[in-house]
Amino acid sequence: MLEFIGRLFGGFEGSKHKAKERLRLVLVHDRASLSPGLVEDLKEELIQVISKYMEIDEEGLEVNFDQGDDSVALIANIPIKNVKRRVKE
Repeated sequence: MLEFIGRLFGGFEGSKHKAKERLRLVLVHDRASLSPGLVEDLKEELIQVISKYMEIDEEGLEVNFDQGDDSVALIANIPIKNVKRRVKE
């Protein structure tokens, strides 16, 4: 029902996305023992570095951590719009 009202009046998608992102950051913190601030800093730096070489869709960027028995893996899903031919210094 709430989804129908959201579609009818709009505006809920942005809030839904933000809440989902906050929950994801909390889960990352629990799984990898990283603070949400550190994860956000990591995400911003990844965007800066990769943007030097490629035009990316920052809204679609996802950074996750997967914890195994003895290790933690960083998994980044970065939608690429275009590859830059010349790198600006």
